[in-house]
Amino acid sequence: MGVDEALFLAINGMAGQLEAADHFFLQLGHRSTLYLPGVCAIAFWIWNTRREALLGGPVLGAAVGLTDFVGGQLKWVFERVRPCRALAEAVKIEPSGCGGLFSFPSNHAANTAAIAAFLQVLYPKSGWVTWPIVALVGFARVYIGAHYVTDVLGGWMLGGVLGGGAAFAILQWPRFRQKVGVVTAPIKGVEVHPET
Repeated sequence: MGVDEALFLAINGMAGQLEAADHFFLQLGHRSTLYLPGVCAIAFWIWNTRREALLGGPVLGAAVGLTDFVGGQLKWVFERVRPCRALAEAVKIEPSGCGGLFSFPSNHAANTAAIAAFLQVLYPKSGWVTWPIVALVGFARVYIGAHYVTDVLGGWMLGGVLGGGAAFAILQWPRFRQKVGVVTAPIKGVEVHPET
């Protein structure tokens, strides 16, 4: 047994022992679970820096879409069978099975890492919120038996490169963070008298 299988069995072996933990980690795997925090984050982004949100939002969406597409294509390149299908010892807690046939890379891990990397490059202070979520989602994918640890690490690398790269690219566009100029030079022929 390799290191990857041993790590998988150590994490996945915790599944099925505590119903509340199983439910929590299963919910992290559903895309709809992240909709509410995502909507709240987008609303805050628009409220805080409307211009950046309106310009950066579509780029973030494209980065996540590209990450998801590339991750899906890589599954067919590597053809690594999911551990819940390949290992008899795997604990299976997902009622609907354990996902598609192949596991490398984890698209859940890749997509969350793309979002976190994108936000980290644009707003460095966001990392204390986004990266723990990325780690939790990655752990959940192994816990429920859908991925090996290296599937998650591969997803994180893919998402980090594409999300961070997209943010770096948008920062190179001068209009992205262009501030509306303030008139600081006095206008000729106008005298300014400070109020006393």
